Amino acid sequence: MKSIVEVLKNGGTILYPTDTIWGIGCDAMNPDAVKKVFKIKNRAESQSFIILVDTEKRLQDLVDVPEMAWVIMDLSEKPVTIVYEKSEILPKELLARDGSIGIRLTKNELCKKLISKLDRPIVSTSANFSGEKSPRIFSDINPEIIKSVDYCIEEDEESPLSYTASSVIRVGSRNQIKVIRE
Repeated sequence: MKSIVEVLKNGGTILYPTDTIWGIGCDAMNPDAVKKVFKIKNRAESQSFIILVDTEKRLQDLVDVPEMAWVIMDLSEKPVTIVYEKSEILPKELLARDGSIGIRLTKNELCKKLISKLDRPIVSTSANFSGEKSPRIFSDINPEIIKSVDYCIEEDEESPLSYTASSVIRVGSRNQIKVIRE
């Protein structure tokens, strides 16, 4: 775990299993690392990434969490990413054009440990080139992606992850709800 955290602290990128699919990640607070992930994925910088947090406190440190967001997270049986209206703390490279940001409070133990040891949120985007299928098992990952990251966590590589993707729900400051992905 220590070497993975060192890679992240030094602005590196990782390939890792999340609570949904295999992902590419980096320190979400490092704008240069975020730019590296855009480059690896061949993704337009106008498309935002989601980030993972390990605790409710870390989530509240990043965004104002409307009451409805807590209700959705408590009731959801599968991983759920909430899109918040804005963050004054996160780098602009992570935010959508309208200033919003998708954040998931992860339940995955590996991700929680990683975030806790780094003491910062991490980027979580599918380990594929933009437009390709999201990988549920390690062997589904394009070898060029594997070569592009600085560190690859090879844990339980061929066990399919439980979900194909998280639900994505936008929650406004006045508790308005819009389901973006079920």
